[in-house]
Amino acid sequence: MIDDGQRRVFLLVNTRREKAVEVAQQFCTALTTSSIVVRMLAEDAAEVRPAEVGDPCVEVVEPSDDASAGCELVLVIGGDGTILRAAEFARESGTPLLGVNLGHVGFLAEAEQEDVEHTIDAIIARRYEAEERLTIDVSVYNDNQLVCSTWALNEASVEKAARERMIEVVVEVDGRPLSRWGCDGVVCSTPTGSTAYNFSAGGPIVWPQVQALLLVPLSAHALFARPMVVAPTSVLAVEVIAHTEGAAVLWCDGRRTVDLPPGARIEVRRGHAPVRLARLHLAPFTDRLVAKFELPVTGWRGGAERRRAGREKLSASQRDDLADGGG
Repeated sequence: MIDDGQRRVFLLVNTRREKAVEVAQQFCTALTTSSIVVRMLAEDAAEVRPAEVGDPCVEVVEPSDDASAGCELVLVIGGDGTILRAAEFARESGTPLLGVNLGHVGFLAEAEQEDVEHTIDAIIARRYEAEERLTIDVSVYNDNQLVCSTWALNEASVEKAARERMIEVVVEVDGRPLSRWGCDGVVCSTPTGSTAYNFSAGGPIVWPQVQALLLVPLSAHALFARPMVVAPTSVLAVEVIAHTEGAAVLWCDGRRTVDLPPGARIEVRRGHAPVRLARLHLAPFTDRLVAKFELPVTGWRGGAERRRAGREKLSASQRDDLADGGG
């Protein structure tokens, strides 16, 4: 780890988006002007071109688990997919992630495109706090031999590999069999991932402060196939039945895959290291849900003080809804 007293920010960019490259260049100029070193992956730097070759305020590195070591922040320009990619470079070093959303919902992002100037000022002044998010460690066994170890911030899903065939699985919780399903798959999620694949699969939204693991079957042909929430100390296991006809695959955060042969066993437990997310606003998670999903809040009254505080955190259109509903 570099310890020379120099401030550093690791910048990761979705270079497939022209606007993301433009925003990244804006951040590079502002941060380097404030004598903050910007570190980038070589592939990103080739697209963003943050400075002239040899500029001491720009560092170019190759991808690695500790690429962000020595940085005070990982700044991510893109959507949730880019933030999940950035987590791969930040988890082991514990460097906080701050996402600027240029995607769609952007649940993991803290700032929107129109917030760039405010975000730059906050980074320079260190006006942000970091919160820890639970992760999951995932182990894959075949014939009782460990064949793969990986992890996820959002979810690990065991899914059928072929559209026309289901897979047969037995699910286990804390060393005891729970049920056998013919299904499209099983999602094991964190609270952070509860608004991602888990949500699409009909699972519950869990506030990120809750320490828990979630399990959701996908299109299971069974009487008992409900979403479940278990303790953070629990160990979930999914066993692919040995004689199942359908091929299976493990997906972690939609980024890392492992082919699963019949008889494979997948164990999911609380991760050994969390991911840290930088927050500029300490708004309640309820407000984040309302904003990201554009939920209707017409008719909400609440107490006078809560009403005034709440109005300040809602968008202009949501404040109009409240006014129309007498809130």
